[in-house]
Amino acid sequence: MSAKSAISKEIFAPLDERMLGAVQVKRRTKKKIPFLATGGQGEYLTYICLSVTNKKPTQASITKVKQFEGSTSFVRRSQWMLEQLRQVNGIDPNRDSAEFDLLFENAFDQWVASTASEKCTFFQILHHTCQRYLTDRKPEFINCQSKIMGGNSILHSAADSVTSAVQKASQALNERGERLGRAEEKTEDMKNSAQQFAETAHKLAMKHKC
Repeated sequence: MSAKSAISKEIFAPLDERMLGAVQVKRRTKKKIPFLATGGQGEYLTYICLSVTNKKPTQASITKVKQFEGSTSFVRRSQWMLEQLRQVNGIDPNRDSAEFDLLFENAFDQWVASTASEKCTFFQILHHTCQRYLTDRKPEFINCQSKIMGGNSILHSAADSVTSAVQKASQALNERGERLGRAEEKTEDMKNSAQQFAETAHKLAMKHKC
């Protein structure tokens, strides 16, 4: 099981939440790692996760999840409602960059994603979620590449793929219907021809009988 699947199962599923996406990150500015309960200093992996509740009305949130070295479990740390997100900074709109900033009402974090593509995917999901679930005061997306904001996102691509598949299926059904229609027409023509032949043969037979 991948780390993200495990996070979804351990952190969000028990609370009847659905994880939409996650990105593994490190701070751009190093902070001192706090001592653990055991008294030792520990390394950890950090994930920024986006989730929504299954119950209506739907509420979306961003959660910081950590996995400490030597542990197979994940720990929920900070959490913000999506409404608290004020700004998403992609740092550089002209090139693929793994760096990004998140500004909340009461917090500001500077991150580096594990890869630029993972950051891009998370941004696309985050932007789509903000457009879908926030009606007032949507966060500002700045210094982001156009593919994150526009029609080239994976979400639009997925929608296009589904639409294309439906169109192909519909076309196949129409073509099949046309073929069946032509077959029915041919059958009807053959039936009429057979009836005409039978009537003609009957008339000839009666004529010769007379």
